[in-house]
Amino acid sequence: MKRILFVCHGNICRSVMAEYIMKYLTNNSSDYLIDSAATSYEEIGNDIYYEAKNTLNKHSIPFTRHNARHIKKEDIENFDLIIGMDEENIIDLNHYFHNSEKIHKLLEFAGIYRDVIDPWYSRRFEECFNDLVLGCKALIEYINSKF
Repeated sequence: MKRILFVCHGNICRSVMAEYIMKYLTNNSSDYLIDSAATSYEEIGNDIYYEAKNTLNKHSIPFTRHNARHIKKEDIENFDLIIGMDEENIIDLNHYFHNSEKIHKLLEFAGIYRDVIDPWYSRRFEECFNDLVLGCKALIEYINSKF
């Protein structure tokens, strides 16, 4: 089983969208355990942000009620890959998980070394969605070649 944790600042936009995109792209395969979490405590317990829901709906990506959660110390043991969305997430994750080799930025799997735009601030949900799909597809290719 491939165990993947997507992480962003609040766990209400990028990471949770990536979670459901990845579940969709893998057909909810039992070969994968896919989850998401936040580096901050600001949105803990909150559902997916409404614009993120609208974007997922627009692309027919199914999702369920979500409760944003903070990363936990045991996540480093429970997941094979911990995928951040931007440089700030990576800094936080490296600090929290002591520079683990499991930590990666999503778009690096597609050979792109920039952040996934934060739609909470930019309002560019469609661009974010496209980045997430690109990154998730490349991540699947990486996993299939490595695991």
